[in-house]
Amino acid sequence: MTARHQGKDQGDPGGHHEMNPPADSPLPYSDVKPVGAADFYSAVNATFRFILRKTGMEGLRRYWAELGRGYYAPVADRWRTGGLLAVAAYWRAFFDAEPGAVAEVELRRDEVVVEVGTCPAIGYLRAHGREITPCFCQHCYFVSEAIGQGAGVEVRVSGGDGRCVQRFAKAGHFTAPQALEEIRAATSLGTAETSSTNSKA
Repeated sequence: MTARHQGKDQGDPGGHHEMNPPADSPLPYSDVKPVGAADFYSAVNATFRFILRKTGMEGLRRYWAELGRGYYAPVADRWRTGGLLAVAAYWRAFFDAEPGAVAEVELRRDEVVVEVGTCPAIGYLRAHGREITPCFCQHCYFVSEAIGQGAGVEVRVSGGDGRCVQRFAKAGHFTAPQALEEIRAATSLGTAETSSTNSKA
């Protein structure tokens, strides 16, 4: 299973990884595998749940922010110097390396729009019967927000629970702050399956 993306440029053209990416890679790590190991998603989910139980929601959000500022610092550097072109390149490379991902990355004049049709993490966890941490999808906002703060880039996320839209733009582009209620809680069944189950009850 491999990631799929489509680039529509308009107006302008899991495991442990090393922190020294190749010079031509938009990703923050180097890896000999073209696609990562999907079982890493279970570790990510368990880590989020553990931190949430120990420190609460604010502690988990601090962890996500520290992840964005620390581990993803090389990504922030590329976004700062390369602008939205670098943002689009990162997300294309990211989803190419994520097993089971289906995503489209579109570079517009003022935004990069990432439409995730199949979230690889949610898909894997659901397929393997894992209990998904409900706030799992919020990490996409808080980590990306922290990366963007070091690069003059901001993000807005809508949807979640397996499908979402993430929009990236230069700081000041969006007129309203992120509304967390627009990020759906993750469920082990999925929104469509849950609705179907409830309708039969």
